[in-house]
Amino acid sequence: MTRSAATLPLQSSYNRTAMLPTLSQVCSLPSPLEQDVADYAAGQCRHLEIWLTKLEEFLKTNSVDDVRWLLEKHGVAATVAAGQGGLLDSQGDKLAAHWDHFQRRLEICRDVGVKTIVVACDIAAPLGQQTIDRAIVSLAQAGDAAAEFGLSIALEFQRQATFGNNLQTALAMAAQTERPNVGVCLDAFHFFVGPSKLADLAHVNAGNLLHVQLCDVAGVARELASDSDRILPGDGDFEIGPLVERLRQINYDGCVSVEVMNPRLWQAPPRQFGEIALTALRRALGLASMEAGQ
Repeated sequence: MTRSAATLPLQSSYNRTAMLPTLSQVCSLPSPLEQDVADYAAGQCRHLEIWLTKLEEFLKTNSVDDVRWLLEKHGVAATVAAGQGGLLDSQGDKLAAHWDHFQRRLEICRDVGVKTIVVACDIAAPLGQQTIDRAIVSLAQAGDAAAEFGLSIALEFQRQATFGNNLQTALAMAAQTERPNVGVCLDAFHFFVGPSKLADLAHVNAGNLLHVQLCDVAGVARELASDSDRILPGDGDFEIGPLVERLRQINYDGCVSVEVMNPRLWQAPPRQFGEIALTALRRALGLASMEAGQ
């Protein structure tokens, strides 16, 4: 609990090619799913983080088979999906609506090849023990529902949440569910602008870390930083090096995605953005070349 960041080695001999460079569709939010897949693939992206509302929009006029065909055509694996909220803090009719929606998403995600769904820890005030207990029960129930479809749940701590705004608490919440398919998503934005500490990285391992999202922020006070300030990893002030080194130490072999919600970057064509973002991501991960299948 008190291990300092200084104890994390700066260099190691761990496998640097195990992590899977990934692009999140939210990086090109205005473009349709089919354009993201084609353009990102043209820039050598082989792993995609699905944005759930984009997938649902595509399915209004297409089938799940069409999604699978599109991914197979371009050689892209969509093993992670994000954009799920409302499960931990909602009550009554709102919770029922969110839960029904979540159940439908589980089936769709399984059918298109997704293995992990990122669930936001969007717990708001007022906060009491009952709220915390309810959130953990809901997280466990989400894990049970996901398990029926062969999926895992990655809890994403949110820096603005009343509870679950840091990595250590998110890890504790996941552990308290006692569900093997429930872990955490480490979003660099929420990690660095929120109350998390580099020392918290000592508590992640290959079993409880299910997804990683990287970005950066430059020249903005942490208190004022918002999602729209996100830029590419390595272009800002975040200490990404120790985070990546910890991934190597635990032999993390899952997806590491670029996730930015910057309206200025949305203006770039998906292919152009994808090529630049993937280059920045590979540099941040210490990957020297674009090898097929990574």
